[in-house]
Amino acid sequence: MLSPVIDGTVSAQVTRLIRTTALQAGVAPAELIRLPGLDPELLGDDLMRVPVATALRIWELIHARGVPNAGLRITAAANMGSLHVWDYLFTTGPTLRDSLTAAFDLHAAVTDPAVGFQIDDDGRLLTVRYTGIEPEPLLAATEEFALSLLLRRIREATGLPLVPVRVAFGHRARGHHRHLIDAFDTDRVDFGAPHTEFTLLDAGSLPTGTDPHLGGIIRRHAELTIASAKSAPSWRDKLHAAMIDALIHDQVSLDVVAHRLAMSPRTLQRRLGEQGTSWREEVEAVRHSHATALLRDTDLSVQSVAARLGYTDARALRRAFHRWTGRSPDAFRREHAAAEG
Repeated sequence: MLSPVIDGTVSAQVTRLIRTTALQAGVAPAELIRLPGLDPELLGDDLMRVPVATALRIWELIHARGVPNAGLRITAAANMGSLHVWDYLFTTGPTLRDSLTAAFDLHAAVTDPAVGFQIDDDGRLLTVRYTGIEPEPLLAATEEFALSLLLRRIREATGLPLVPVRVAFGHRARGHHRHLIDAFDTDRVDFGAPHTEFTLLDAGSLPTGTDPHLGGIIRRHAELTIASAKSAPSWRDKLHAAMIDALIHDQVSLDVVAHRLAMSPRTLQRRLGEQGTSWREEVEAVRHSHATALLRDTDLSVQSVAARLGYTDARALRRAFHRWTGRSPDAFRREHAAAEG
């Protein structure tokens, strides 16, 4: 079963590879850190998932800097194990056909399930196909990355320098393409094709796995990785966590929260503006959600809840809670208790 956080996300491993290329291309770290899910600490967690929109934005930043052959560069950096358990799925079946089936069935371990991977094997020709979800300006780099990575993993799995008899891309040709001829070791490279794919001759039955029990363990681990995936918290999630922590310690101020987020108060105010909000609005939002949770989940008196939210007395909380919900804290509690009963 897919984790509910998988849709619309890519793995931390894929994001790390793209992010590294962006930094090497001269993209400023400050441009990346503000994107959802790109906190370096979060990217160190192999179960973390990053929004597809973030990954596409990194590709856009790379594209804007005119990095040549960006997709091939990322593949060159993607050593075995870079993509965690998914890399090892290419050796979990007795034949290449079987191993590719396992890797493609579990491709959600690294990317959005909306991305498509297919194989077509007639016993003679083995075609590996990729269907991406990227917008047109990014197609060239992402398609080249996907196909070159798949060919690299196939070569590593079989231990053979397999050469495609044909490579096809959905994007249009961009001048010379010597880099693709060199990468795929063939001059049969087509553009503007109906499908992004490459075809190998007499490859489907090549051996890739030697221990069926180990293969089963790896597949089960990939399934657990997908099921255990975690959404990367947004910048606002981290802001609210810092604000709640400050509330608990009765220190909810712009200066204190900015310090907890390792930024200056001025930077925090600028970030709030970029998010279309303000310090006052976020304090109200956090107090509202935290008040609701305390009234719902604890037996604390209204006075105690008010104190935990930084209000001077219960009357201030009652006024605020009525403004948020149109009800008093006591009425909210009674309604919640009735609904639970």
